Amino acid sequence: MTALDDPDVLRLLLIVLGLLVVGSVAGQALRGAVRTDAGRATVANINDRMRGWWMMSALFALALLTGGIGSVVMFALVSFLALREFVTLVASRRSDHRTLVAAFFLFTPAQYALVAAHWYGLFAILIPVYVFLLVPTSMVIAGDTERFLERTATIQWGLMACVYCLSYAPALLFLDVDWDSENALLLFFLVVVVQLSDVLQYVWGKTLGRRPIAPRVSPNKTWEGFAGGVLSATAVGTALWWATPFPPAAAAALAFAICIAGFAGGLTMAAIKRDRGVKDYGTLIPGHGGVLDRIDSLTFAAPLFFHLTRFFY
Repeated sequence: MTALDDPDVLRLLLIVLGLLVVGSVAGQALRGAVRTDAGRATVANINDRMRGWWMMSALFALALLTGGIGSVVMFALVSFLALREFVTLVASRRSDHRTLVAAFFLFTPAQYALVAAHWYGLFAILIPVYVFLLVPTSMVIAGDTERFLERTATIQWGLMACVYCLSYAPALLFLDVDWDSENALLLFFLVVVVQLSDVLQYVWGKTLGRRPIAPRVSPNKTWEGFAGGVLSATAVGTALWWATPFPPAAAAALAFAICIAGFAGGLTMAAIKRDRGVKDYGTLIPGHGGVLDRIDSLTFAAPLFFHLTRFFY
């Protein structure tokens, strides 16, 4: 049995499909309606983002179709690609290669294997405790001390953000929650609310945005866009309470919490890009930049949502 055998999951996927169709049609209509160069550039960006959303939604549906293991494999691949984007921001040295190979081909698969095995006690501490100690040990044995702290911290930070934090998303599928539906609905709730918050912050910001929150970090993020996006996504999360084990008030509170966490994640990852002098982490997803540009909000929201759900439900 897979998550797609649950009628609520199918219903929600059909809603997403409908929204994608509406968004694509609207984007094509706007392309012929705008007359200014700035308007055409904005519409082109929106249409690129829609194509990216089609691709990401198809992959997400495929992961649900293959069940819990399929979702774990998909997120492991996403972590692998995101970690690759992250570590390339800092030039590595030859002495780092052994540690990087372990990060990609040992630590990352081990983290997701523990998630798939439902071994919460170890997957919760593998990277923040044991790998945290192993990475500098491996690098110091290589004997290269030039920019040692910077190089070590880059690998540790990359593993924490791109692998450890993100692994909490598929871990939702294995939570022992007291309800009668598939846990895929929890993952669906997390991804839809957080990603929709990003989209709506962009839309509200383009429409009403005037006052930037942190202009040196991300000039396009405004207080108006932030408020409109977070409140709109929270309203959507509240409306989805029926597809979760949460009553409406709790669904609203959790949606609001992960929207705030997602915003913090996006802003933090933007600060890292500015520090390294790049606009995007990569170019893999049209209209979105790299993989890490798309999941930056999930890296902060996933562990918070997992632990709140585990603690209260």
